[in-house]
Amino acid sequence: MEVYDTFSFQQRLDGVLDRIAAAAARAGRDPADVRLVAVSKTFPPEAIDAALRAGVSILGENRVQEALAKAALCGSAEWHLVGRLQRNKVRHALSLFTTIHSVDTIPLLHDIARVQEETGCRPRLLLEVNVAGESSKIGFNPKTVRDAVREALALGGLDLVGLMTVPPWVPEPEMSRRHFRALRELRDALQDETGAALPELSMGMSGDFEVAVEEGATFVRIGTALFGKRASWKPQRSLDTDDFV
Repeated sequence: MEVYDTFSFQQRLDGVLDRIAAAAARAGRDPADVRLVAVSKTFPPEAIDAALRAGVSILGENRVQEALAKAALCGSAEWHLVGRLQRNKVRHALSLFTTIHSVDTIPLLHDIARVQEETGCRPRLLLEVNVAGESSKIGFNPKTVRDAVREALALGGLDLVGLMTVPPWVPEPEMSRRHFRALRELRDALQDETGAALPELSMGMSGDFEVAVEEGATFVRIGTALFGKRASWKPQRSLDTDDFV
């Protein structure tokens, strides 16, 4: 059984925060404007507790059922959903996550609006944009995301705050810069076109977060650089086949 200690995690966390601060300084930005989402997917509650003791305040998970199981076992934290949200998990997602980075369809926006009205839970929402046009990835394209922003505004009550992207894997971080810049420029254009305030840009992971910060990221989603090699923890009970809308 692997032992997760706060000291080791603290060293990795400090290193990541130093790199965020240096990247922000290069771009003339305040490092406080960049928030770290520690992506704890597949890691056990022991690893999460070590992260919380080291000072992490935001945890990112890819799967609703895994996050729900961990939240019941771990200390207090702010939970963000960074993976795809299935429509039949909306009610459970809204019960836990304060921010959903991965809204990828207009029907999902409608489901969130309906469940939000029923429950009073009102998470911050980001629209996922497939800026590179990869056929293997989900998300709006730069054209359809305009319709999504307008639909979110028309629904009313949704707390739409920005955009998210996952660029293609590349061997050199600098190669991702054009995708991060494209998301920022798209966000700026959407604000001008719709009048919506979209302050958040969720972009950058362990291999390229410094470039993302230089291009305007306000959330960086860091997993491996903090937790190390992926583990394989799974909740005892799966919610995959249940309907929770």
